Amino acid sequence: MSKYRKIPVVIEAEQYIKYGKLAKGMCNSQTCYTRVCDEPHVHTIHNGQIVLLEVGDWIIPEPDGEHFYPCKPDIFKETYEKVSPAGATRKERDEK
Repeated sequence: MSKYRKIPVVIEAEQYIKYGKLAKGMCNSQTCYTRVCDEPHVHTIHNGQIVLLEVGDWIIPEPDGEHFYPCKPDIFKETYEKVSPAGATRKERDEK
């Protein structure tokens, strides 16, 4: 089997930190909450799939910018690092 490296890409993300507090990407539709799901959730790009959120999850936009997916904090920590406003990652700054 061939091996592949994940292409480095800068993403936006917001952490869901408190039950009842909205974060970018969370569903905020009264219709959705009353008819479909009354738990904190996001709508994914996969045929209107709803994924429930837990406090601590990171919310990441799908490539279309309209849908989102959650990422557990431990996976987020292993996969991403914060980018400085200038765009350099911590590793890149350390190498200079």
